[in-house]
Amino acid sequence: MKRQGGFTLIELVVVIVILGILAVTAAPKFLNLQGDARGSSLQGLKGAMNGASGIVYGKSAIEGEEGVSKGATTTPVASGINTHFGYPSAETNGIQLAVEGLPADWDTAVSGAGTAGSSYYVTFNATPALTTAATIEATNCYVSYTEAADADNAPTITVVATGC
Repeated sequence: MKRQGGFTLIELVVVIVILGILAVTAAPKFLNLQGDARGSSLQGLKGAMNGASGIVYGKSAIEGEEGVSKGATTTPVASGINTHFGYPSAETNGIQLAVEGLPADWDTAVSGAGTAGSSYYVTFNATPALTTAATIEATNCYVSYTEAADADNAPTITVVATGC
């Protein structure tokens, strides 16, 4: 008599169920879809800030204000946007006006408002809202816009997505 080798149907079903359970428990560790999506959103916001600051700089150059700091006797303004060496300043009347939708879709805060080298922080809306630079930095999931240091340098836009 010849003996047949192989799996029975019950053994096959048990193996498939075990593999399914392992896949369900292990998949979230390998597929961080929400974190990747948030990081991509922050990268998109960085691109929007870069584009907006470039457009404002062009308007400032046309008006001859690309070399004027916000500490001058009159604040340089390009199309209603406060500027610092031609780029939007890091405040609500600066980069926030240049990038449409910032206060509506994001939590924002200013660090060092009114001083040269101040920064503007943006992160995802939270409940309760994050309203200080320190609370936004603590999320490790934000974009920071730091004003130009002088007329020869552009503003620094940094994405921190380690906590997303």
